[in-house]
Amino acid sequence: TAKSNSLHKQISSVKMWPRLIESAREGGLDVIQTYVFWNVHEPIQGQYNFEGRYDLVKFIREIHAQGLYVSLRVGPFVEAEWKYGGLPFWLRGVPNITFRCNNEPYKVHMQKFVAKIVNMMKDENLYYPQGGPIIISQIENEYKLVQAAFHSRGPPYVRWAAAMAVNLQTGIPWMMCKQDDAPDPIINTCNGLICGETFHGPNSPNKPALWTENWTSRYPLYGHDPRFRSPADIAFAVALFIARKKGSFVSYYMYHGGTNFGRFASSYVTTSYYDGAPLDEYGLIWQSTWSHLRELHAAVKQSEEPLLSGAYSNYSFGEQQEGHVFKTESNCVAFLVNFDKHKTSNIQFGEASFQLAPKSISILSSCRRVVFETAKINAQHGLRTAQVVQYLNNVDSWKVFKEPIPLAINNSTHIGNRLFEHLSTTKDETDYLWYLTRYDYRSNGDTQLVLNVESQAHVLHAYINNDYIGSVHGSHDGPRNIVLKTPIMLRKGQNSISLLSVMVGSPDSGAYMERRIFGVRKVSIQQGHQKSHSLNNELWKHQVGLSGEMNNIYTREGSSRAQWTAINKSMHLPLIWYKTTFDTPWGSDPVTLNLSSMGKGEAWINGESIGRYWASFKNPSGQPSQSLYHIPQYFLKPRENTLVLMEEMGGDPLQISVNTMSVTRVYSSVNELSTPSLLSRRKHPAVRLRCQQGKHITDIEFASYGNPVEDCRSSSRSCLGSCHAETTEFVVKDACLGRRKCAIPVRPAKFGGDPCPGIQKSLSVVASCG
Repeated sequence: TAKSNSLHKQISSVKMWPRLIESAREGGLDVIQTYVFWNVHEPIQGQYNFEGRYDLVKFIREIHAQGLYVSLRVGPFVEAEWKYGGLPFWLRGVPNITFRCNNEPYKVHMQKFVAKIVNMMKDENLYYPQGGPIIISQIENEYKLVQAAFHSRGPPYVRWAAAMAVNLQTGIPWMMCKQDDAPDPIINTCNGLICGETFHGPNSPNKPALWTENWTSRYPLYGHDPRFRSPADIAFAVALFIARKKGSFVSYYMYHGGTNFGRFASSYVTTSYYDGAPLDEYGLIWQSTWSHLRELHAAVKQSEEPLLSGAYSNYSFGEQQEGHVFKTESNCVAFLVNFDKHKTSNIQFGEASFQLAPKSISILSSCRRVVFETAKINAQHGLRTAQVVQYLNNVDSWKVFKEPIPLAINNSTHIGNRLFEHLSTTKDETDYLWYLTRYDYRSNGDTQLVLNVESQAHVLHAYINNDYIGSVHGSHDGPRNIVLKTPIMLRKGQNSISLLSVMVGSPDSGAYMERRIFGVRKVSIQQGHQKSHSLNNELWKHQVGLSGEMNNIYTREGSSRAQWTAINKSMHLPLIWYKTTFDTPWGSDPVTLNLSSMGKGEAWINGESIGRYWASFKNPSGQPSQSLYHIPQYFLKPRENTLVLMEEMGGDPLQISVNTMSVTRVYSSVNELSTPSLLSRRKHPAVRLRCQQGKHITDIEFASYGNPVEDCRSSSRSCLGSCHAETTEFVVKDACLGRRKCAIPVRPAKFGGDPCPGIQKSLSVVASCG
């Protein structure tokens, strides 16, 4: 029974790989699952890139070196909230191509890339039969969601993709996720939140039940509140899939999220990716999710023999209670399930009675002893904080470059009496496309003039005669069309109209992606009550990208050629490039920039893009969807790092801060009747505290053995209950201070006796890490 970790190499830095893999292994995982992203490995047709954080072989070798296996999702369409779903944009220009269907041009290019990856893995002896770690591969991705749109060209493509993959003779199985009719011998797998309830099962009795994506949270979007998932809910779903579906493989999507550096995030997806995963964006352990799942993995692995080869039987204990038993001659494991979200359930199983918490599963070793309860979190909780190291508020250290508003372009190749489609014009090499025209205004009294612009891009900024007149933006779940309707003033005669169309990532899914249309679609000017004057067929000139982008002013060489000036009063103005320097904070903690004072744009450190930001797009809670932006250590120099920002809407750079990220407080509360950890030799429940690597416990803020207030994470005396052992603080400090981790048994003898006989007791501790 394998527990797998989705961890994509290119959204974390190379130097993070060993520690991330080590943390996954320590968390009880057996397999690292990763996509292969076609558009990073073949960004230009025939030119391949497997360097740096795109070094697939090095990544797989590191996994192997740490004793884990690999699930390789070749795709090559992957979705993954990644631009163009991982497909290279040059594919769109192939004559007569239709993506992901029974279309010869697409199949030729897809087969060529898949074969290249497979042959690369074979040449490096990375498949399991060769002594390597790759035990399974995936072809295509969630095709069933779009198959019907391709009508008769859908099913033949599925059969072709399956046969093509199998004929590559890797010696290991292939799978298709969310593809119930995956042709033999391809294994059909489940993606989702509750595959123990929704998965119809393998489509053949000789195929195992695999869960390729167990979503640990929901990916974040600009304008949305974060949506986390409780460790109890994740654990319940995993245990149910193993018990009900005889599941033998569960992959957490994601186990480590990481960062969408550069412009790789898809439409409206934030730069931070799955930060609430068991390993957070920075690679720090996210408690209590990581530890709770670690305990679950230990419980499952303890019973591998009956799970894999035992006879299965199930029981009903009521409308919402059930049992699943796997038994061999020498061993037995039982899963007792309570679906009731509100009520505890007491059930009789075998010769004993068991109390099941609301919506929980108890795992019974030898079908007698409870070794894990999904709803009872005994693992510690952690509080991650951003410590401000430096405010970049020295006005003299900032320089600005004002992005010029183009009025006309000489020798432009993008000229026509129509509005060009955004992505086919930019080739997705920039988010920005200028639409430029002139309008000859014949004054007609004092009538009100209104500019109307309809766009199918994500953001639109409008300028007339170099003056900013307004913006509008869409959202992930909003209508495709965004409309700017704003009063304008024109001078008599010629007026320049400059419209900046902006994409916040390209699409990552759906049928007929190559036909999708973006950018400005309609432009008109209304004079009073007269019929509006359409400008759609006027002579339009188009400029791809911003001047600062084309001149690479975020690089050292490009910056030296730009005319930077003092910041003066350039705050809160649109289309401004900002530049400053800062020193790298001391120590090994992850480094971030707090960009909550800015509007929208992109940030570079020493010429490397750390991604898009959009702090001005607030979520329903009134906060930016993302404020902190990760700077990998290998982007940094010890001193004088150059920060460049392209601010599109207007912001205040003097409020930007450089921060370090760390888990500064840890908290745990364990009841004396809790199930002891399988990962410990102790036979008693215990409070276990652990600081992140490089930190140790510096203070015990609160400690009480008795009946402290449940889930009290403050350090105040108000957390004390009516029962409290006065020796608690001394005992805990003696066990923990100065150490990275410690464990304190929850039993009276440890605290000098029972402080209140007859009362069920717990130990609660809040500690500082530093």
